[in-house]
Amino acid sequence: MKLAPLGFGLGLRKEHYQAILDTSPAVDWFEVLSENYLVPGGKPLYFLDAINERYPMVMHGVSLSIGNSDPLNFDYLQQLKTLSERINAHWISDHLCWSGLDGVNTHDLLPLPYTDEAVMHVATRIKQVQEFLERPLLIENVSSYISYTQSTMTEWEFLSAVAEEADCLLLLDINNIYVSSVNHEFDPLEYLKAVPKERIQQHHLAGHSDYGDYIIDTHDHDIVDSVWNLYAESVKHFGPVSAMIERDDNIPDLAVLLQEYEQMKQVSASVLGDASSVNTEEAENV
Repeated sequence: MKLAPLGFGLGLRKEHYQAILDTSPAVDWFEVLSENYLVPGGKPLYFLDAINERYPMVMHGVSLSIGNSDPLNFDYLQQLKTLSERINAHWISDHLCWSGLDGVNTHDLLPLPYTDEAVMHVATRIKQVQEFLERPLLIENVSSYISYTQSTMTEWEFLSAVAEEADCLLLLDINNIYVSSVNHEFDPLEYLKAVPKERIQQHHLAGHSDYGDYIIDTHDHDIVDSVWNLYAESVKHFGPVSAMIERDDNIPDLAVLLQEYEQMKQVSASVLGDASSVNTEEAENV
């Protein structure tokens, strides 16, 4: 079952630690990059604990490699579980991808072939991970720059099939949909309308780099109008969904990022007619 929406969030980045503690910005929640806090002690955990005293948190990882053929890394999963308990994470997310082979990490989020075999393989692993973590696991669509001749379905059909077979929730990245729609020449609205509405738990919004013939999901620019427009269509279709902004490079001052945060709230409010409809205090379990 879907969880109550948390409202609007930001990605927690070290550049903003002190500003958050000094100013207590009106942010509903923060998303933490799991791998940044899997070490015992140190400043990252100090700031994480201090900020967690004031704000709800969710976790977002890049190392699960759920589509990999290597065995699941239960040492890593135990670290995730320990961290989730420490901060009482509302949920944990990672990507629908593979990122290495034979223990070698490529540090890239590589897409999978969209086949029935891949659906069953990934869904089985998601079930195992979710059972081990004892928390909801959200699976995120990645941006892609290649396609496989073996694929027998569209990306949105594959994502939907995995979610249904694994009985898991989804983190729908609006920017990734837009990036892939440009690179692979499909209609992003068709993607939005095809995924299971009842499984969409969170949205990501971010900027990208435009190279003319193709675009790359870099999280180092402001969010462009085309992505804002797609987000508005998403709110219109899915209703209130927890949404947050990712910024991983060329990180501005917190006050600047909060302007985009307010724009995110305004886009949602303009569609829903009432920004409070995604307020945590008023949200009910679906």
